[in-house]
Amino acid sequence: MPIERARCQAIFDQVAEAARALGIASAEAILTAESSALTRFANNAIHQNVAERSTQLSVRMQIDGRTARATTNLLDDASIRKVVEESVALTKLQDPDPAVLPLSRTGLLACPPTRHHEPTAQVTPTDRAKAVAEAIRIVESKGQTAAGIYSTSEAVFALLNTNGVFAYHPETMAQFSITAIAPDSSGWAKGSACSHHDLDPAAMARAAADKASASRDPIELPPGVYTVILEPAAVLDLVGQMCGDFSATAIADGRSFLRDRMGEKLFGGNIDIYDDAYHPLQAGAPFDGEGVPRRKLTLVDRGVIRDVAYCRQAAHAAGVEPTGHGFPLPNEYGEAPMNIVIAGGETPLEEMIASTARGILVTRLWYIREVDPYEKIMTGMTRDGTFLIEDGRIRRGVRNFRFNQALPELLSNVESLSPSVRASGEEAFDMVVPAMKVRDFHFTEVTRF
Repeated sequence: MPIERARCQAIFDQVAEAARALGIASAEAILTAESSALTRFANNAIHQNVAERSTQLSVRMQIDGRTARATTNLLDDASIRKVVEESVALTKLQDPDPAVLPLSRTGLLACPPTRHHEPTAQVTPTDRAKAVAEAIRIVESKGQTAAGIYSTSEAVFALLNTNGVFAYHPETMAQFSITAIAPDSSGWAKGSACSHHDLDPAAMARAAADKASASRDPIELPPGVYTVILEPAAVLDLVGQMCGDFSATAIADGRSFLRDRMGEKLFGGNIDIYDDAYHPLQAGAPFDGEGVPRRKLTLVDRGVIRDVAYCRQAAHAAGVEPTGHGFPLPNEYGEAPMNIVIAGGETPLEEMIASTARGILVTRLWYIREVDPYEKIMTGMTRDGTFLIEDGRIRRGVRNFRFNQALPELLSNVESLSPSVRASGEEAFDMVVPAMKVRDFHFTEVTRF
């Protein structure tokens, strides 16, 4: 383990003692420790293996309505005293804030499924190299070039305060990503899991290579309105752009497209979205940046906006209970749901394709940017496997498109949903999402690749 519970307690005891010596009774400490390693490959060869160990102590003091934080990566006695002194000095420089609450006193309500797997923590460079070598062989056998990464890590996130909170979460994580590159096409696959046994690099390599082969010699189609089938990675990267708006602070600040829309039906009746830190396919700690237990939220119920996340400060202002989604204080964002689950359906991807007279299959999206914050219109491009579907079959690859798409419209036009899976992308954090078949998706121009 990067840092044991007992060591966390001993460090915090030093923090509290140093704070008391300065006349400060309210102190909070966040300890993070990680051991991570990454194997990187390109041009069908491993070209880098790196490993890193890091530990960080972040100390927050609270003095007469003031609060501030100081951080160090040195854990000797003198450095702990110094970071406490820095936190106290910074706190005293702040103006009093009437919204600052006393430190949390809450404890954990439930435990998530085990997210620390010792075999994953013990994966060696040789283990990763063997998996990567097999993936490269699969791609190379198709006359393509492979590039990507395979990483494994072990981490601890702990939060303690002088009101008796001690929240401790160990976790392992494995991630594999591969791009198969052909002369005029490419394919991509990516996955992550708390246990490396739940990843299949060879299967991902085959999927990426098959996409690169199937999309060779792409044709150019005119921009316009199409039926699209978004694979899970495309769903999470696009729909994930709105998740931060399910925040009480964002709504109060006018930063959320949900302002004045709570309780409205914004999406189709087949759309249910949750935030659930205890879902077996999720990752992350079951508590937030103040040690408050995360609660399951029903963000969208049959298309209707229901719950939003509340940090302690936003909950106090609204007269409700916090939901356990706050970020470490001080911060200007408040809170956000971080364990998104979009409920799936019963239509496999293959059936979506078979039921489509004419449409576009999208593997993934990238370079996604917001065009209109209130209407939640997003722009971006397809890449690494975009296909024309005709008469229920994938016919051939097409040149990539740029899109401009309002997310409420997209989620009102979902015709079918696959079962949900844990998905990884590049533009949003990992989520549990389905593939979606969507009508009237707006492609605005064709790219040059």
